[in-house]
Amino acid sequence: MADIAPFHVMALLARAGELATAGRSIIHMEVGEPDFPTAAPIVAAGQRALAEGRTRYTAAAGLPDLRQAISVHYQERYGVEIPAQRILVTPGASGALQLATAALIDPGDRVLLADPGYPCNRHFVRLVEGEAVGIPVGPETGYQLTAGLVEHHWDERTVAVLLASPANPTGTVIAPDEVAAIVATVEARGGRVIMDEIYHGLTYGASVQTALAYSERVFVVNSFSKYYGMTGWRLGWLVAPDDCVGDAEKLAQNLFLAASTPAQYAALAAFEPEAQTIFEERRREFQARRDFLLPALRELGFHIPIIPDGAFYLYADCGRFTDDSYGFALRLLEETGVAITPGLDFGHHLPRRHVRFAYTNAVPRLAEGVERLRRALRV
Repeated sequence: MADIAPFHVMALLARAGELATAGRSIIHMEVGEPDFPTAAPIVAAGQRALAEGRTRYTAAAGLPDLRQAISVHYQERYGVEIPAQRILVTPGASGALQLATAALIDPGDRVLLADPGYPCNRHFVRLVEGEAVGIPVGPETGYQLTAGLVEHHWDERTVAVLLASPANPTGTVIAPDEVAAIVATVEARGGRVIMDEIYHGLTYGASVQTALAYSERVFVVNSFSKYYGMTGWRLGWLVAPDDCVGDAEKLAQNLFLAASTPAQYAALAAFEPEAQTIFEERRREFQARRDFLLPALRELGFHIPIIPDGAFYLYADCGRFTDDSYGFALRLLEETGVAITPGLDFGHHLPRRHVRFAYTNAVPRLAEGVERLRRALRV
């Protein structure tokens, strides 16, 4: 338990709550959650499910109709045929990551990850007594692993590589040819790739392909939280290789039995044209927010060397202002009411020089936040 760190940003969130209770105006740029409500067609489908009494357990792998809808989604969006039998519906992407890591990792096994990266990924590895090996990455590789880095860091105890594209906290995407190269490099060594694709759909001009296009041995994790806007419904999925589906389903039966039944019925509506239109409108809005906030932060003096192609984050070097990103974030919160996330939450590679901005707020609120920061930073 000592190795599994809490989110440092939670202390900032608590302080932001105290300030808000005292009457301060808080602009949230720290929350990795879309600010839009769940789309109306999904809400209506969930309400119908409740009204019709669809509240009993489903099979551990999920509703057959939802698994089939996800299968059709892969065919239509990526041109990849994934049998519904390989898809397990889970309580959020976290449930899917737990299944994948538990199925793959023995005590002492090493898993390679990018540093900076989403902290829970390394904690899932630690939970099953594996060793998460963070590989320092920077703008020269788009804050992502490459096949060359994987080859360099692989050893006899390494069993897997965990990738995220688009990534949290950087918003960067791994190019399809690099994904293919990483998969080939890992599988040539007898290992597996776990690919976190929970921000798929939230991309802005980048070429994105699912890792499932390059191998039938990869594990792919996805979620209804980000692009589909169903964060609190707690619903995701895992695509497992044929030889691991049985183990993953057995784990699901024991770890959480099944995902929420009303949430699964609601998610069926996420693949309807009406909902897809809403998601695309929101994706365009996120892109507009990125296109506003990125140059505004650069003008203030934050160093953001590359334009992120996905998610809703900007990972900024704050070295011009501080070498203590946590203290810096706390000071900005107290002085300006703008909440951001310190780099300490994302790994060990230069975390004190970086902060994350989430553009999960409307442009007028982002503009107000920028103006407050401008006054505080005197630029």
